Parts: sequence; structure tokens; C-alpha cells
Amino acid sequence: PSFGFLFDIDGVLVRGKTPIPAAKTAFQKLVNSQGQFLVPVVFVTNAGNCLRQKKADQLSHLLGVPISQEQVMMSHSPLRMFKRYHEKCVLVSGQGPLLDIAQDLGFCQPITIETLREKHPLLDVVDHDRRPNVLVSEYFCFKIISVVLFGEPVRWETNLQLIIDVLLTSGYPGNPYHHENYPHIPVLACNMDLMWVAEAQSPRFGHGTFMVCLENIYKKITGKDLKYEALMGKPSKLTYQYAEYLIRAQAAERQWKQPIQTLYAVGDNLMTDVYDSSWENELASAAAAHCRSVLVCTGVYNPHTEVPLDTRESVTEMVFHGHRDFRFDPGLVEPDHIVPDVDAAVDLVFQLENFAP
Repeated sequence: PSFGFLFDIDGVLVRGKTPIPAAKTAFQKLVNSQGQFLVPVVFVTNAGNCLRQKKADQLSHLLGVPISQEQVMMSHSPLRMFKRYHEKCVLVSGQGPLLDIAQDLGFCQPITIETLREKHPLLDVVDHDRRPNVLVSEYFCFKIISVVLFGEPVRWETNLQLIIDVLLTSGYPGNPYHHENYPHIPVLACNMDLMWVAEAQSPRFGHGTFMVCLENIYKKITGKDLKYEALMGKPSKLTYQYAEYLIRAQAAERQWKQPIQTLYAVGDNLMTDVYDSSWENELASAAAAHCRSVLVCTGVYNPHTEVPLDTRESVTEMVFHGHRDFRFDPGLVEPDHIVPDVDAAVDLVFQLENFAP
């Protein structure tokens, strides 16, 4: 094969925990009788609430084909490269086994919002039922040198409050605010999705919505913009370069001599899965000559309606749901192909590539 697949998960293969019927059919076409993939495949998800191995196990069960963790790219996967933060105390926000995830990525001293709240019980007072009975604050000896946002948390008011405290005290929450400490300590964020689809009829808040809240609170208090040291997850350049590296590694392991010339990104969201094609020039500098987007209609995009013949007008008039720090160019959210579901996407790509399994 001279091509590879980058598959989104939510809205393409599943809705919440419910499999999309076309997914299993599609993946039977992608493996041989021994269960080996006929083309390189990477699952690129903006989820960040579990380890890669757990996601690989879920996908294996869901699709009925063996998936390895080397085929899974979580939104937090590129954090492995940020080694300068790995030895330092970092505050992590999100849900799931956060400490396990952080340590698996290389962080030696992660601290959760919940632990920080226990060390400084006076800081979290929005919920009257959780206010401390004894007005004492434990001595917290570590300086937090960066904040890592893995994904949307559960108690937004607690996370927003304590992250703001850390940013406005240069890593010493519990101290008075110092507005002159700008720029603030580094913030690394994974997954900028404003919304995502589960079983509900309309999209749900994603981590991008939490980030909008954090950015606006910081600006309202300080008058200055919240800065990000790095933004990870689709549609960031960093994520797609890392995904392409995983595709090439699969091809090398199978000893496929043909260079990978085209990547097909199959997704359901114009603002994340299709917007990625804008990084084609950067990808070309590595190995892939082209990145092509294939939009399916089983998720965020165009639910419960017919596939439109011409999307140009509707796309250019839409509200930009992408992250604040990404410019909006209508040309970058025009998909190369629109199909009903992932099974149709696989058929289309095989046809385009004249590939007969």
C-alpha cells in the first residue's frame, strides 16, 4: 500500500459507547484472514481520559480485529516529547486515571486538582457543602511549574478556580495574586474540541468549552490573554506529524517498501478532522505527499440529513468552532470527500487508490 488511514473514533466508529454499525463492516475489509492490517492504520482521537492500551483494547472488542496500542494516538500522546517538564511538579486537570496517564507519558511529579484542593482546603468554596469545617491550610512545599490540561474535568468550578490560583501566583496557590507575573507559568492543553457526539441527539460540551471558560476568566481578571505553551490534539500540526510518524513506523515494521504517499483522515467534525488537511505542507516535508479528508455523516457533521451535493456555501457561513489560537480559513474546512459512514469511506479510498485487498 502507498496510503494509510487516520481514523477518528467518536462519531465515526462509536456514539458514546454504542458502536456505529458500519464500523465493523469497514474493518473486516482492512484486515486479512489472520487479522493483520492490509494498510497502515492509526486511530487519532481527541479523548484523553485513559491509557493507550485501554483504548486499544476497547477498539479491538468494538471492531472485532486486533488493535495494538502503537496504532492509537490519544490527544495527550505528544506530551512524551515535552521532556523538560517531566522531572518537575506539574498540575494535571481532567478525569480518569490522571496520575497513571501522566506517569506513563514520563511525568515524575504530577499533582491532581483534588490533591491540591486537599492541601489548600480554603481555595474551593463555591459548593457550600464541600467547604472545610476547620479553617487550616496544609503547608504545600512544591512549586508548580506548569499546568497540563488533559481533558474536561467533572467539577468545573473547582478546576477553574484552582488553575486560576496557580496561574496568578506563579505556581504557589494559597499566596496572594500577583498580576504583574506575566506571562504566567506554562500551560499545555490537549483536545480543543468545543463539542463532541455521544448518544444524545445534539452535540455535548467538550474540553474546548472548558478552555473557553478558563481563557475568558483569566482575561476578565487580568486584562491579558491566557497563553499556551502547546496545543495538542486535532487539528494541531504536532498531532498530525506524530500520527504520520506512527503510520510510517507500521509500514517499516511490515517491511512494506512502497513509500506512503497519501494519508486519508476519516472524521465527523469539520473543525477538527477536516481542518487537519491544512498541515499538508508540513506533512510533505516528512514523507507523505498528500493528506486527504473524508467526512462522514454519523457524528457532529450533518446528523440525520441527506449528504449535501455542495457544501461550499454552508461551510463558509458557519460559526468557527475551532480554538481561539487557530485562524479560520473557510478553504481549510472544505472536505475532499463526503460519505455517509466509515464503511463507505473505506470503499471510496480503495477505489481512489485502485487497491484490491
